[in-house]
Amino acid sequence: MTYVYADSTAVLGPLSHTPEPGAYDLCTLHAERTSTPKGWEIIRLPLDGVVKPPAAPSDDLMALADAVRVIGMREDDPALRPSPGYTEPALPGRGGHLRLVPTAE
Repeated sequence: MTYVYADSTAVLGPLSHTPEPGAYDLCTLHAERTSTPKGWEIIRLPLDGVVKPPAAPSDDLMALADAVRVIGMREDDPALRPSPGYTEPALPGRGGHLRLVPTAE
């Protein structure tokens, strides 16, 4: 389902094969029951009832995803260790030790 506010129109049609911004995928039951606000037009396109499954990811893509996942879960990552010479910042001391000094006029 897609809609155009400027035209006060909603379009119900077959499922999209790719994600579309601002579009909603509805099952047949909900597509049949969908209504629009007063003054809106609803266009119902014929549903072919055949939904193509998404393309299976390639083995190369899955291997890359697995490698990234393994590296991201490492705990011995040198980038996570503090650099040499790093010291923890000092904790703030007790407040209230500063005072306002009046200026001489």
